[in-house]
Amino acid sequence: MAERPIFVPTTEEDGYVKRVDLEIAWAGGFADVQKKKNIRSLHDAAKRAGYSPLLEVSSKSDEIAGRHLSAFHLRVSLGDRDMPLENAFQGSKVFENGGPYKDLFEVDPREAKRDPRLRSSGALKGFKFDGFEFPLKPTTVFYDWLYLNSIFPHRQWLKNRVDGEKRYEGFSDIEFNPSKSINCQAKSCALFVSLMREDKLDNYLETPSKFIAAMAAHMSASPSHQPHVTQPRLQVG
Repeated sequence: MAERPIFVPTTEEDGYVKRVDLEIAWAGGFADVQKKKNIRSLHDAAKRAGYSPLLEVSSKSDEIAGRHLSAFHLRVSLGDRDMPLENAFQGSKVFENGGPYKDLFEVDPREAKRDPRLRSSGALKGFKFDGFEFPLKPTTVFYDWLYLNSIFPHRQWLKNRVDGEKRYEGFSDIEFNPSKSINCQAKSCALFVSLMREDKLDNYLETPSKFIAAMAAHMSASPSHQPHVTQPRLQVG
């Protein structure tokens, strides 16, 4: 058994995103077939809890939209060039004893993530990207900024595919383990949908400072503070 979250778009008053943790039977191993089993188990558990349909946001998704919304598929613009989101995130980290390491913008995304300087430069202090400094709090604000900006040019496509006739009630990322990681592409996707539904994308994404202030003001009920719910309980608060 394992506990994994789903992320549900909600209102400004509720912090824009609600995290619901569900207990599922876990198929161990790294093969794609095992991961797809876990996706089905998570989505089945979510359906029993009242959240259906869901979209898996990862390279393992059965849906084209879910694969296209994977962070390894997305690119971030910087001036007259662009780069994978993973490179932008890793190359913008500022530590006590170094960074940002902008050379990581130019390497393979997996190489950027494994660069030894990211573990030998002391404590993480924040992020610096495109001349702007991003704090560590609100939690995930820099990752969310990168993710939302990377899909913002495709918002109409996203609205039609994710929030149109087939309206998804929530989003999952089977690779995300909240006990090991903080940032999650499914959570960022749910945030995008919430802001899109409330017509706040253009306003909040106008500048980094406006986005940071908005997230600080309205995300006190952040996913990390939502109650954890396990099966077979069906009422999710």
